[in-house]
Amino acid sequence: VFPQVFVVEKAGRRSLFLAGLMGMLISAVVMTVGLVLLSQFAWMSYVSMVAIFLFVIFFEVGPGPIPWFIVAELFSQGPRPAAIAVAGFCNWACNFIVGMCFQYIADLCGPYVFAIFASLLLIFFLFAYSKVPETKGKSFEEIAAVFRRKKLSAKAMTELQDLRHSEEA
Repeated sequence: VFPQVFVVEKAGRRSLFLAGLMGMLISAVVMTVGLVLLSQFAWMSYVSMVAIFLFVIFFEVGPGPIPWFIVAELFSQGPRPAAIAVAGFCNWACNFIVGMCFQYIADLCGPYVFAIFASLLLIFFLFAYSKVPETKGKSFEEIAAVFRRKKLSAKAMTELQDLRHSEEA
């Protein structure tokens, strides 16, 4: 994590997070393909191993360290400790659930077990792309203003749609 601090400051939190998620998604798809074709091509075991290593590398680039930076920057000084505690609990609870359930899911899904991860990673990527702002070099007030603008623009769009429907009536 220590070298990641310098990379985060240079490249930006959002871009690293999105790159990590996309890399993990591609790796999960490659792992699935490798496991499905393993019975036909013996060399697919090497493809799967490389995909696993890449999955871990991409995790360490984005979804591993970046959420800790983002959570710390999204909240002001007062609620920040509680937000970090909730984020840590969610992180470890999900790790626990995956660790406890993976073998059962693998037995149920067979070689397609990583397709579930790929699907979830696609959802996470789309959510992060549309909702997570870049926090690099921004103060808490600037980040809060981004969320206020998004909230106001969504509210304005709803009001505009309401006006259109009332004119049609």
